[in-house]
Amino acid sequence: MSEPSHGITRIAVLVSGGGTNLQALIDAGKDGGLGGGELSLVASSKSGVPALERAERANIPAITVERKNYANAAEFDHALAAMLKDHRIDLVVLAGFLCVLGPQVLQSYEDRIINVHPSLIPSFCGKGFYGLRVHEAALEYGVKVTGATVHFVNQVVDGGKIILQKAVDILPGDTPQSLQERVMREAEWKILPQAVAMFCRGELS
Repeated sequence: MSEPSHGITRIAVLVSGGGTNLQALIDAGKDGGLGGGELSLVASSKSGVPALERAERANIPAITVERKNYANAAEFDHALAAMLKDHRIDLVVLAGFLCVLGPQVLQSYEDRIINVHPSLIPSFCGKGFYGLRVHEAALEYGVKVTGATVHFVNQVVDGGKIILQKAVDILPGDTPQSLQERVMREAEWKILPQAVAMFCRGELS
């Protein structure tokens, strides 16, 4: 994996909603916890979401790229790739981004896109498993332990190489909502900044 030519790893965070994982990265960055990386761009697939407000409060450039504004998936893919190039992005972090990345972005940023998923992959992952659906499935199946996974992104949904995982116990009386909140607090918000820092320090290959 090549080091950024300009010394600092410029990070783009792609979001679609509340931005709680973005906030975990912002907080880690304040304490020097991103391994020398810099949050250089927040791009949202939806306008008016709290994630954009979080970016504004943190003085991070933020833009909206809505799929509906493009004639087809290829045009959206091209626009996203061009945006990342224009901002000289080195690392792309998916933090609740609900659009599927196209081949141009995937090829341009091979081994430079990471995602956090709210389960211990390979459980409860792949197409259709996102948000509360993941936690609903874990509870319906009756597993005793769940967690979160940070992984590289490739053309297979949730199929890229695993970087970090952290387990979280399922408690009696858990609801999908309570489980989601605890997985975020105990796992996602910890291992996502950790994985970003590892990338920025050149520890991932």
